[in-house]
Amino acid sequence: MQVNEFTKLSKAVSQALRHEPMVYGLQLDSEGWVYLEDLVQSLKKHGFENIEKEDIIAMVGKSEKKRHQILEDRIKAYYGHSTNGKIVKRDQLPPEILYHGTNEDNVSSILEKGLLPMDRQYVHLSTSKELAAIIAGRRKGKSVILEIKAMIARNCGILFYKEENGVWLSDAIPSNYISVLPPSPAVPDL
Repeated sequence: MQVNEFTKLSKAVSQALRHEPMVYGLQLDSEGWVYLEDLVQSLKKHGFENIEKEDIIAMVGKSEKKRHQILEDRIKAYYGHSTNGKIVKRDQLPPEILYHGTNEDNVSSILEKGLLPMDRQYVHLSTSKELAAIIAGRRKGKSVILEIKAMIARNCGILFYKEENGVWLSDAIPSNYISVLPPSPAVPDL
């Protein structure tokens, strides 16, 4: 599979598993899983006539971003869901501190309303300032890194979830658990 086909397949799989399973004729279970063979058959009807299960397995294995997981005969997107039915995650104890990268234009709203999932089901967090900076750098404008007092928030009832690829998710986080980090040479403004 060529690079442009690989990218096109990855985007289609993400669209089917994160945002529009019904368009693809798929029914996600409560944790976001679908049978791999059902996905293959759906993709054959949506522009991938020659797709085979092995192509999807190879795409997931070679992907740098690790957005999907295959377990036995099923596949799911780790995070980023915007579907109507909430994807169930297993609550886990977070580290003391987690980070979130955002655009500086969002900071005043976050400090007023808290960190909200917006059009996703969960807030996305990272364990390092550097990764938060990379993610924030993909957005337009000047990036800002927020420090989340995750363990304190957890002790006050905010739930956190860790995906196998290392990304942390959470429910909405009130502003009293959030601090804005000053710019640092260790955290590049991307």
